[in-house]
Parts: sequence; C-alpha cells; structure tokens
Amino acid sequence: MGPTKEKQVVYKEKKSKGGFFSYMLVALVAALIGGFVVAYVAPTYLYGNIIPYPETNDGNTNKTGNETIKINTKDDINTVSAVAKKAMDSVVGITTTTTQQNFFGNEVPLQGVGSGVIVDSNGYILTNSHVIDGGNADKITVQFADGSKTNANVLWQDSTLDLAIIKVNETNLPAAELGNSDDLIVGEQAIAIGNPLGLQFQRTVTSGVISGLDRTISSENVMMENLIQTDASINPGNSGGALLNSEGKVIGINTAKIQSAEGLGFSVPINIAKPIIEQVLSDGEFKMAFIGINGLEVDKYEKALGLDIQAEKGFVVIEVVPNSPASKSGLQQNDVLTKIGDTEITGFSTLRKALYNYKPGDSAEMEIIRNGKTEKINIKFDKAPDE
Repeated sequence: MGPTKEKQVVYKEKKSKGGFFSYMLVALVAALIGGFVVAYVAPTYLYGNIIPYPETNDGNTNKTGNETIKINTKDDINTVSAVAKKAMDSVVGITTTTTQQNFFGNEVPLQGVGSGVIVDSNGYILTNSHVIDGGNADKITVQFADGSKTNANVLWQDSTLDLAIIKVNETNLPAAELGNSDDLIVGEQAIAIGNPLGLQFQRTVTSGVISGLDRTISSENVMMENLIQTDASINPGNSGGALLNSEGKVIGINTAKIQSAEGLGFSVPINIAKPIIEQVLSDGEFKMAFIGINGLEVDKYEKALGLDIQAEKGFVVIEVVPNSPASKSGLQQNDVLTKIGDTEITGFSTLRKALYNYKPGDSAEMEIIRNGKTEKINIKFDKAPDE
C-alpha cells in the first residue's frame, strides 16, 4: 500500500504540473491571437462598423485611431541647392590692395579679400565698407563666377552702416533678387554665400536659421544696430556676401562674426541698403539728406550731466546748425528727437538710418519731446553744405 500510494502521489503531482503549463501555453496563444485581432481586425473591420471612427482636433476622421498632426515642411537640402543655383553667380569675390607705411616709414602693400553681391546687371555691386578699407583701397578687383576679373570704383560707402556700393564697367551681369528684411521671423531658414578664407573657397554655401533680429554689436569702435543674427557659418572673407531666404532673395549683407563663439554671425538688413541702391541707380551717386543737428543718445546725455530729462530713449539735440533744415523747422536745443517718419530714433545709428530713407528736397514729420511733452513738427531736408 505504501509504495502504491507514493507512486500515486508522485503521479498526481506530475499531472498537476503538466496541467498548469498547458494552461499557461493556451493563455499565451490566446493573448497573441487577441492582440492580432485588435491590431489588424479592429482598424479594418471594427472601426466604422461596430466602433465609430475617433475624431481628430480638426474634426477630420482618423482611420488609424491616432490624432493626425500635419506639418508642412520643405526639404532643406533641396531648398539650399535651389537657392545656391539661383543666387550663386550673383556673388562675387573682391580683392583689394591698400598701401600703408610700416614701422620704418616704408610703403607696404596690404592685400584684402571679401565678397560682394551684384544688385544691378549694369555693374553695381553691394559690399561692406570694411571690405574696401573704408573707401581707401588703392585698387579694387572683382572676380566673377566664370573666373574673369575687372577693376571697380567706389560710388558710396558708410563705415557706420558697414556698407558700400562699387561699380564695374560690365553689363548683363546676373543681378540678385532683393527680399524684404522687415518680414523676417526668428527660426526661418537662412543661407549664406561668400568667399571664406580667400578666393580658393569662393562662393561657399552654408545654411542655418535666423537666430535673432535687431541685434546690436560693437565693431572697431563703431556701434552697429538693427543687425540680423544667424547661425549660418560666416568666416573672414564672407564679409560683403549674401544672406538669403528660402526663396533665394537677398535679405542681408554679411558683415561680422563673433570670433570667440560659434554660430554667431551678423548681417546688415537689406532694407537699410535699398533706398541707397535706388538713388545710386537713378542718379549715379548718393547724397544723404541733411538735417543739421549734433547731439547724444538719452542715456549718454543723462549719464554725462547727471540729469533725468524724462525721456526713455531718443537723440538729445545739443546743437542746431544755423540756417539748416533743423533750424528752419523750429527744432531747438534740448529737444529729444524720437522719430522721423516711421523710424524710431534711439541714437546716432538709427538717426542715420532714418535719413537714408530721404533725399535732399524731401519732407518728413518728426516727433520730439520738448519740456516733457510730445510734439510733432515738419522738416524739409536739404543737401549738406559741402556738397
């Protein structure tokens, strides 16, 4: 009896273990089959027949059961390639020779290199003032996409804006299309074309985004305002080259890079240059509207005199030139000039920017703060006395 019972006990335990694993196997198979049914049958049969389609946020039926997210994008690589193809030939290389005296008093030729953008097919090229040494270069040579070279003359330059227009005696040149820098938004695509580190890398294309707008930097004792910031790679030699949008339109002229950091390049907005280009093309030269005042920014004026003039920003008039447009308009000493036309005046640079929108003979409305009260006066600009 003992052995028999022992065998029966052992037999029953084995039977019990076998049944447990069998149940587990059946459950696992059932789970897999159930998952298959949910994954493949439900979307194709249950939804729309037994279970209604779920609604997305836009009210459209989603047959996968997930919310539909629509992102309209462009292929960045194809966009950059298309922009390069459109604008490449409009970017030129610029080399300069400037004679300077060395320590021993001997004249030594210094070579410079940069970039430029053809803005009119009849030989007008926009670049940086510092590329042509502030207009002091003895010789300026332009190299085109086909490798041909020719000399250029300076028509206009302004070191405060770091812009210049030079001219070559050529026609039928591939002029770039100019965009609207006032419409830029942070994060949109930006493509730079220029000649980094010399003409051996001419018309190099880099891409990035608009990283910031209305930036202010100090460069060689000059305060530059209203700049476009981009992370598109800009290196020495890129100066004067084009910053373009995704449509291949020039939105800026590359001017500077912060050497101590990566991805910090700056461009002068093309809208600053547009009125200058237009006048040069129509008149063959540029004459800046003359206002006839001297002054300081509000913060510098208050700091220098220890005063609070009840104005947050603007240009404080310290001197009014006799018989100047400012004098004839009624502008007075200690007035704070805050706006000319639609341009807000925050300092000397923005004052010059505002004046570039006008020619001698044009009229404009000015907004001033006088004795703590805002007033508006009209002014008719003239040409500078030495012109």
